[in-house]
Amino acid sequence: MRTTFAGMLVSIGATISAASYAQAADAIVAAEPEPVEYVRVCDAYGTGYFYIPGTETCLKLNGYVRFQVDVAPNASSIGAGGGGSVPNDSDWDARTRGQVQFTAKSDTEYGPLTGVIVMQFNADNASAQKAQLDSAYLDIAGFRAGLFYSWWDDGLSGETDDIGSPVTLHNSIRYQYETDSFYAGISVDELEDSPFYDGETANNVGVAVGLGGKAGAFSYQITAGYDTDNEEGAVRAMGTVAVGPGTLGLAVVYASNPNDYYNKAEWAIAAEYAIKATDKLKITPAVQYYNNYGVTAGEFNDDVNAWKAGVTIDYQIVENLSAKVSVQYLDPDNASDVTSGYFRLQRAF
Repeated sequence: MRTTFAGMLVSIGATISAASYAQAADAIVAAEPEPVEYVRVCDAYGTGYFYIPGTETCLKLNGYVRFQVDVAPNASSIGAGGGGSVPNDSDWDARTRGQVQFTAKSDTEYGPLTGVIVMQFNADNASAQKAQLDSAYLDIAGFRAGLFYSWWDDGLSGETDDIGSPVTLHNSIRYQYETDSFYAGISVDELEDSPFYDGETANNVGVAVGLGGKAGAFSYQITAGYDTDNEEGAVRAMGTVAVGPGTLGLAVVYASNPNDYYNKAEWAIAAEYAIKATDKLKITPAVQYYNNYGVTAGEFNDDVNAWKAGVTIDYQIVENLSAKVSVQYLDPDNASDVTSGYFRLQRAF
């Protein structure tokens, strides 16, 4: 009986061992997790770009947040253009803007393929807000097509000088050849948002050319535009050069008659001197003179002149946070003089 009992124990033990082995062999083994594809830095096109996961396209995200207070007669009408304010007789108006830009780039056999989308959000108050597409275009091998700002949007500091088109954002197609120190190009622009002095419907076409570059401390730009409906044109030349503690800027513009590229005066001359007072502080006094200023019945006003003077102060508070104060005085022959200005805080990213 002892032998038989011991044999039974051995047999039971063997059975249990076999079952345990079978269970171990059949056990589910967890699969190794797939490697996570982290965002990779793309340094082929400058700082700030990263690869969109799973692609060879590089993306950059940047923009700014701006708070501004305008001071001028009927100042709220200024905000109406950027935030939807209802004009009234208030002499000051506060408004806020947020802007975001997406830039995508990838390599092709024709060079980098670029796509840009700029969204802008303006608020004059809680109920008067506006979201808009500020720019959207594609660019490859010098060709650009879409909604973008023309060369006529450029200026000196852009505060006192008034030497650009009344509207500079168009659906356009252009070609621009450029090197590190020179560019030249031609653009065909749809001019639907600008003033129309010939009485026709807003379906205008313009042709613009631009060239510019740098030579040492000197930079220059020459821009011209021809309005095919009004059969009038304008040309502008401007340049900057480093002089002493600052940069001197000069510009002159001529228009054959009011047109979509320039309609302030037949002639205008602007000058400014941007003084780099410290690493953080820049002070820019500027003046502009207009000859045959203003428009009546589609023509410039003969023998009516105007002049404008102003000063703009820029201060870099900390990295990516700046403040700007600008005050301007305009004195036309045929109207009352006007003093205006603004205070701005802007955080860039």
